[in-house]
Amino acid sequence: MHTAQSRQRIVIVGGGTAGWLTAAVVAAKHKIAPGQCALDITLIESSDIPTVGVGEGTWPTMRNTLKDIGLSEKEVFRRCSAAFKQGGKFVNWVKAGGDAYYHPFTVPLGYGRIEMAPYLDQVADFANATNFQQHICEQNLAPRALSDAEYSSAQSNYAYHLDAGAFADMLRDFCKTELGVKHTVATVEQVNASGTEHIDHIVLGDGSQLSADLFVDCSGFRSLLLGETLQSAFTSTDDVLFNNSALALHVPYEGDYEIKPYTQATAQQAGWIWDIGLTTRRGVGHVYSTQFTSDDEAEATLRRYVGDEQGTLNARTIRFNSGYRKTIWKGNCVGVGLAAGFVEPLEATALMLIEISARYIAEQMPAPGTSLPIISQRFNQQMQYRWQRIIDFLKLHYIFNQRSEPYWVANRDPATIPESLKEDLAIWQYRGPQITDFSAAIELFPAASYQYVLYGMGFSPDFSLQSHLYTQQALADSVIKQNQLIREQKLANLPNHRDYLTQWLDA
Repeated sequence: MHTAQSRQRIVIVGGGTAGWLTAAVVAAKHKIAPGQCALDITLIESSDIPTVGVGEGTWPTMRNTLKDIGLSEKEVFRRCSAAFKQGGKFVNWVKAGGDAYYHPFTVPLGYGRIEMAPYLDQVADFANATNFQQHICEQNLAPRALSDAEYSSAQSNYAYHLDAGAFADMLRDFCKTELGVKHTVATVEQVNASGTEHIDHIVLGDGSQLSADLFVDCSGFRSLLLGETLQSAFTSTDDVLFNNSALALHVPYEGDYEIKPYTQATAQQAGWIWDIGLTTRRGVGHVYSTQFTSDDEAEATLRRYVGDEQGTLNARTIRFNSGYRKTIWKGNCVGVGLAAGFVEPLEATALMLIEISARYIAEQMPAPGTSLPIISQRFNQQMQYRWQRIIDFLKLHYIFNQRSEPYWVANRDPATIPESLKEDLAIWQYRGPQITDFSAAIELFPAASYQYVLYGMGFSPDFSLQSHLYTQQALADSVIKQNQLIREQKLANLPNHRDYLTQWLDA
């Protein structure tokens, strides 16, 4: 029996995707009955502080997250103008001459049985030879058939494109009606803390005070609790990842259009443009470095890309400092989302980190009367590792470019490459990324992700140095042949992405 007195109290400061997704994940894990939670969870959000709300791409982890929360996948699509995302297409990242490669979400055929790269004539052909997904993306096909069940990824691994603002609203409604989360619209006027280790209580605009066993800081870039109050140090990564600004547009569809089932990232002179297809519009934005281009030039580049030279679409500017808090769980406060850190939105890591943080809080919330230090210490160790891996993986997308602009030349300067990535590359020079390189239980990106990016950019290990290891040519040939058969089958049978969404959501 859970009495009101014994319930642990969690106060989440800030709404948006970070706040409401955290509330949903934690409350769903501790749900005891419809509308009832074993924890006392209150979310405070201000009516006058806008959320950033442009995180429209997700990682495949989001499927299980939404399922575990208890949401209907069809409802998510309806409420959030959602579409399927089956990977990323990177255009002009190598030579600016129309080159392109894919990072699909489905692992290569033979993955875990055979390293395919040594058996290919052209290692840049890796994704094409071992994976069907880039072909179904190019043909704008859905990842599954209408007869497949909700959340089914048996045919193809996928994530989502969604309207971030609508997503937060949907989560809020679900938290309040189904999960017993309390919602208070108020501004935090004061944070009372014991030094920089413990938050005693927060004071709201009406003078009321709230204390908690755990405060979750989802206050965005301001990092009101973790950064401003508890003084958790910020680790800047702008010496590795140069981008510090983004301009975002909502672009309406015109005429007869396709909904792309992938995120396209097109390299520009001093940054790159994301292009995300929702059911009702496109979300397009330019991520860039003010060190290498002006805001006006960046905006002109973005408007040229979408065909809006007249400036009829409203552009929103987002500034960010690339980096993360060294201690993300400090005392009785944990930062989630932008309050914990942010790097450019390449590969949709922002929402994935919110999911991971929320799941950790949900699973590791200490029992009443026990202490937080061991749990927070482990969380901090894991998050340190994750941030380093994310920074390495994002930097990987830049270092093998052959472009001539100063931004791209600076990005491949060895002085800007983290030591941990240099160590990996020293090994991969002669054998490529392998599953055993990514053996930690908390890996975000598998070896396959590194293979797709490295080989897609033309990085070619010297496999001849250990040619005696590669004696499975017959197996490699059969994998390539099998992949061709699967590809032909998928191309013939999977529905058009837009048609699928129309029929499925109307059913």
